Amino acid sequence: MNALISVSDKTGILEFAQALHALGIKLLSTGGTAKLLADAGLPVTEVAELTGFPEMLDGRVKTLHPKVHGGLLARRDLPAHMAALKEHGIDTIDLLVVNLYPFEATVAKPGCTLEDAIENIDIGGPAMVRSAAKNWKDVGVLTDAAQYPQALAELKADGKLSDKTKFAFSVAAFNRISQYDGAISDYLSRIQEDGTHALFPAQSNGRFVKLQDLRYGENPHQQAAFYRDLYPAPGSLVTATQLQGKELSYNNIADADAAWECVKSFDTAACVIVKHANPCGVATGKDALQAYSKAFKTDPTSAFGGIIAFNRPLDRAAAEAVSKQFVEVLMAPGYAPEALEVFKSKVNVRILQIALPPGGETDWDNGRNAMDVKRIGSGLLMQTADNRELSIDELKIVSKKQPTPQQLQDLLFAWKVAKFVKSNAIVFCADGMTMGVGAGQMSRLDSARIASIKAQHAGLSLSGTAVASDAFFPFRDGLDVVVDAGATSVIQPGGSMRDQEVIDAADERGVVMVLSGVRHFRH
Repeated sequence: MNALISVSDKTGILEFAQALHALGIKLLSTGGTAKLLADAGLPVTEVAELTGFPEMLDGRVKTLHPKVHGGLLARRDLPAHMAALKEHGIDTIDLLVVNLYPFEATVAKPGCTLEDAIENIDIGGPAMVRSAAKNWKDVGVLTDAAQYPQALAELKADGKLSDKTKFAFSVAAFNRISQYDGAISDYLSRIQEDGTHALFPAQSNGRFVKLQDLRYGENPHQQAAFYRDLYPAPGSLVTATQLQGKELSYNNIADADAAWECVKSFDTAACVIVKHANPCGVATGKDALQAYSKAFKTDPTSAFGGIIAFNRPLDRAAAEAVSKQFVEVLMAPGYAPEALEVFKSKVNVRILQIALPPGGETDWDNGRNAMDVKRIGSGLLMQTADNRELSIDELKIVSKKQPTPQQLQDLLFAWKVAKFVKSNAIVFCADGMTMGVGAGQMSRLDSARIASIKAQHAGLSLSGTAVASDAFFPFRDGLDVVVDAGATSVIQPGGSMRDQEVIDAADERGVVMVLSGVRHFRH
């Protein structure tokens, strides 16, 4: 049996090659890999010796030769193929171990030039991988060090790789080539005529890995699967570990993502309760228990069967409080053992543990998508993600009445929550707690009225609350509705032709109005 080894990433390769040699497998190799093996005392034949043709053009040409590709592509079950190999003195290559030039890592480096990128586009490696993967029944192709243990175990036990393993390795190889070519296409198609890089590539090549098939999609008649980015951001939902409970559903995952993205945006202990993709209760507190207790009060009816997320580890006290309600999914960065014990009898509760992004809540952009996409008929909308955070010094006070320090904090809290509420969004808040949430209405007036109705049903007074509107008030009537409900301070983006009319209304009603200058539509 012959093995050709040519790797850029040499993790584990020496030990793997030593094990292959111990099994009596002949080693072929190229360049730096061949030197590494030879320096370790392994008998290795360089590809240049095999082909009778030296490496040339700074290593650009070394494996593009019939003695390599013939050995990989020949079907052992076809006499004509084997006769052709014999006629031309070509040996079969039964195992190919290749990983590719580090293109992705190269272009990720600051200051990477086009010349650097081009020189890290592998040609011979992908060609060999494709040849071996195409001929998977006769050739095992390894493209990742994680595959070495399985390959060795089978070679030691049976003297060969099983067809099942060879096919799985072939699929992994073609996936790797697809990922590699997609990265090259994404990079090169961003380069503009003046040499600068466009934000959006001329061709977008999504690269996602399936995590699991789901029981069904948004509705039972729809089929669905769950994928993650090839390189997921740390602290994102797809990095979660499920500690307990039933399999996550399509809707569970969508709602859980909404809750997790919202809760990790707070820099103090916070709890977010989501129902049908909208926060129905958000609060901060001195600890997880207080944050949950306040969030639950916003809308206990909607919280039933909701998704609950914490940005602090859950202790027993908080767990006992949560366990009193019906919860579909529970998320936190960690759980005390006694907190998990509380939920042992509630076997259907899905409990997820997700590490916060490196840097924690203080690094707000960390662990967030850089781009958002939305599927439309035969097309795709792509935009930079709405990762805009607002600081207190960016607020523009436009009313005659000046906000108190507490009102400023309430306004910023309301604004943070409104960003995660479906448009049109109206959010009443006070003392680090949502008091009423109006979401997803065609009319901003209706969103305001719904928020007020929900607060009334929850037994909450809106007197003295702060209100956030995710977009400007087109007329003063929207402002009048929230002030009539009890709001004394309002934050909105501004930008309407009737801004002054709305500001004048705020002065007439004696309330504080600040402009954010930022809109947060969420459709």
